[in-house]
Amino acid sequence: MLALLPIAQMQPAIAVEPDEILDDPALEARAREVSKELRCVVCQSQSIDDSDAPLAKDLRLLVRERIKSGDTNEEAIAYVAERYGDYVLLKPRFKSETILLWGAPLLAFFAAGGTAFWFLRRGRVQTAPAPLSAEEQAALDDLLK
Repeated sequence: MLALLPIAQMQPAIAVEPDEILDDPALEARAREVSKELRCVVCQSQSIDDSDAPLAKDLRLLVRERIKSGDTNEEAIAYVAERYGDYVLLKPRFKSETILLWGAPLLAFFAAGGTAFWFLRRGRVQTAPAPLSAEEQAALDDLLK
């Protein structure tokens, strides 16, 4: 079981190929940080750091080029987002186009709370049952004897 531990720890690095890795460990660490914040547009649910798609490899190489040329992490992310759109950001920016995206969880929370309150309040209001008819009362009296 312990023999599998090193393999399990290597799993996130499977997508990054050896020819992509930068010689400087500090720059490579920065490139990995940036790659984890960018979405693979082919896989859509993975970062480019985890994706095996050819486009993800191209984006990883582009990020490494930008970092080697002196860009900060934010500048590298902004460059990729400018070229491919905000969709490549795993954490979308807060702006007018994404206000619904950021506000939807809050709206859902209040809608669920309001619905629960309405159901609980509706359940509390009870109406008295209709009185038994003479025939029903007679049948009940016969059953109880």
